[in-house]
Amino acid sequence: MFVRSTVAALGLTLLAVAFARGGGTVWAGVYTEAQASRGQATYREACASCHGDTLGGGEMAPALAGTTFQENWTGQTLRGVFARVRTMPPSDPGSLPRDKAADVLAYVLKENGFPAGATELTSSNSDLEVIAIAPKSN
Repeated sequence: MFVRSTVAALGLTLLAVAFARGGGTVWAGVYTEAQASRGQATYREACASCHGDTLGGGEMAPALAGTTFQENWTGQTLRGVFARVRTMPPSDPGSLPRDKAADVLAYVLKENGFPAGATELTSSNSDLEVIAIAPKSN
């Protein structure tokens, strides 16, 4: 229980930092549909063999959609997720160019139900640092 409340408090702190830096959340439409489509193609080529065709995870790789994704990343910024994408695949970390990694992240966001917008997701660490992953507010 202590660990979960500590993680929740840290998540809220990170959200506050993102907003203080002039950012927002993934609910603001931080990628485009075209970018997510490109990301889906790259995902199929580079990621699906480990994470599954439907982002449901595999024997050695976590799910990138649904509850697992939400539990792992809520309260963090897109910079952290982007950094993780860039370390893949484990056999050749960093082999995915930054623009393609941003496209894959856009696809992951789409598959998690976050809305598309009018501007493509950037691969700039400073831009990604101010976009928080947050639960949908009611």
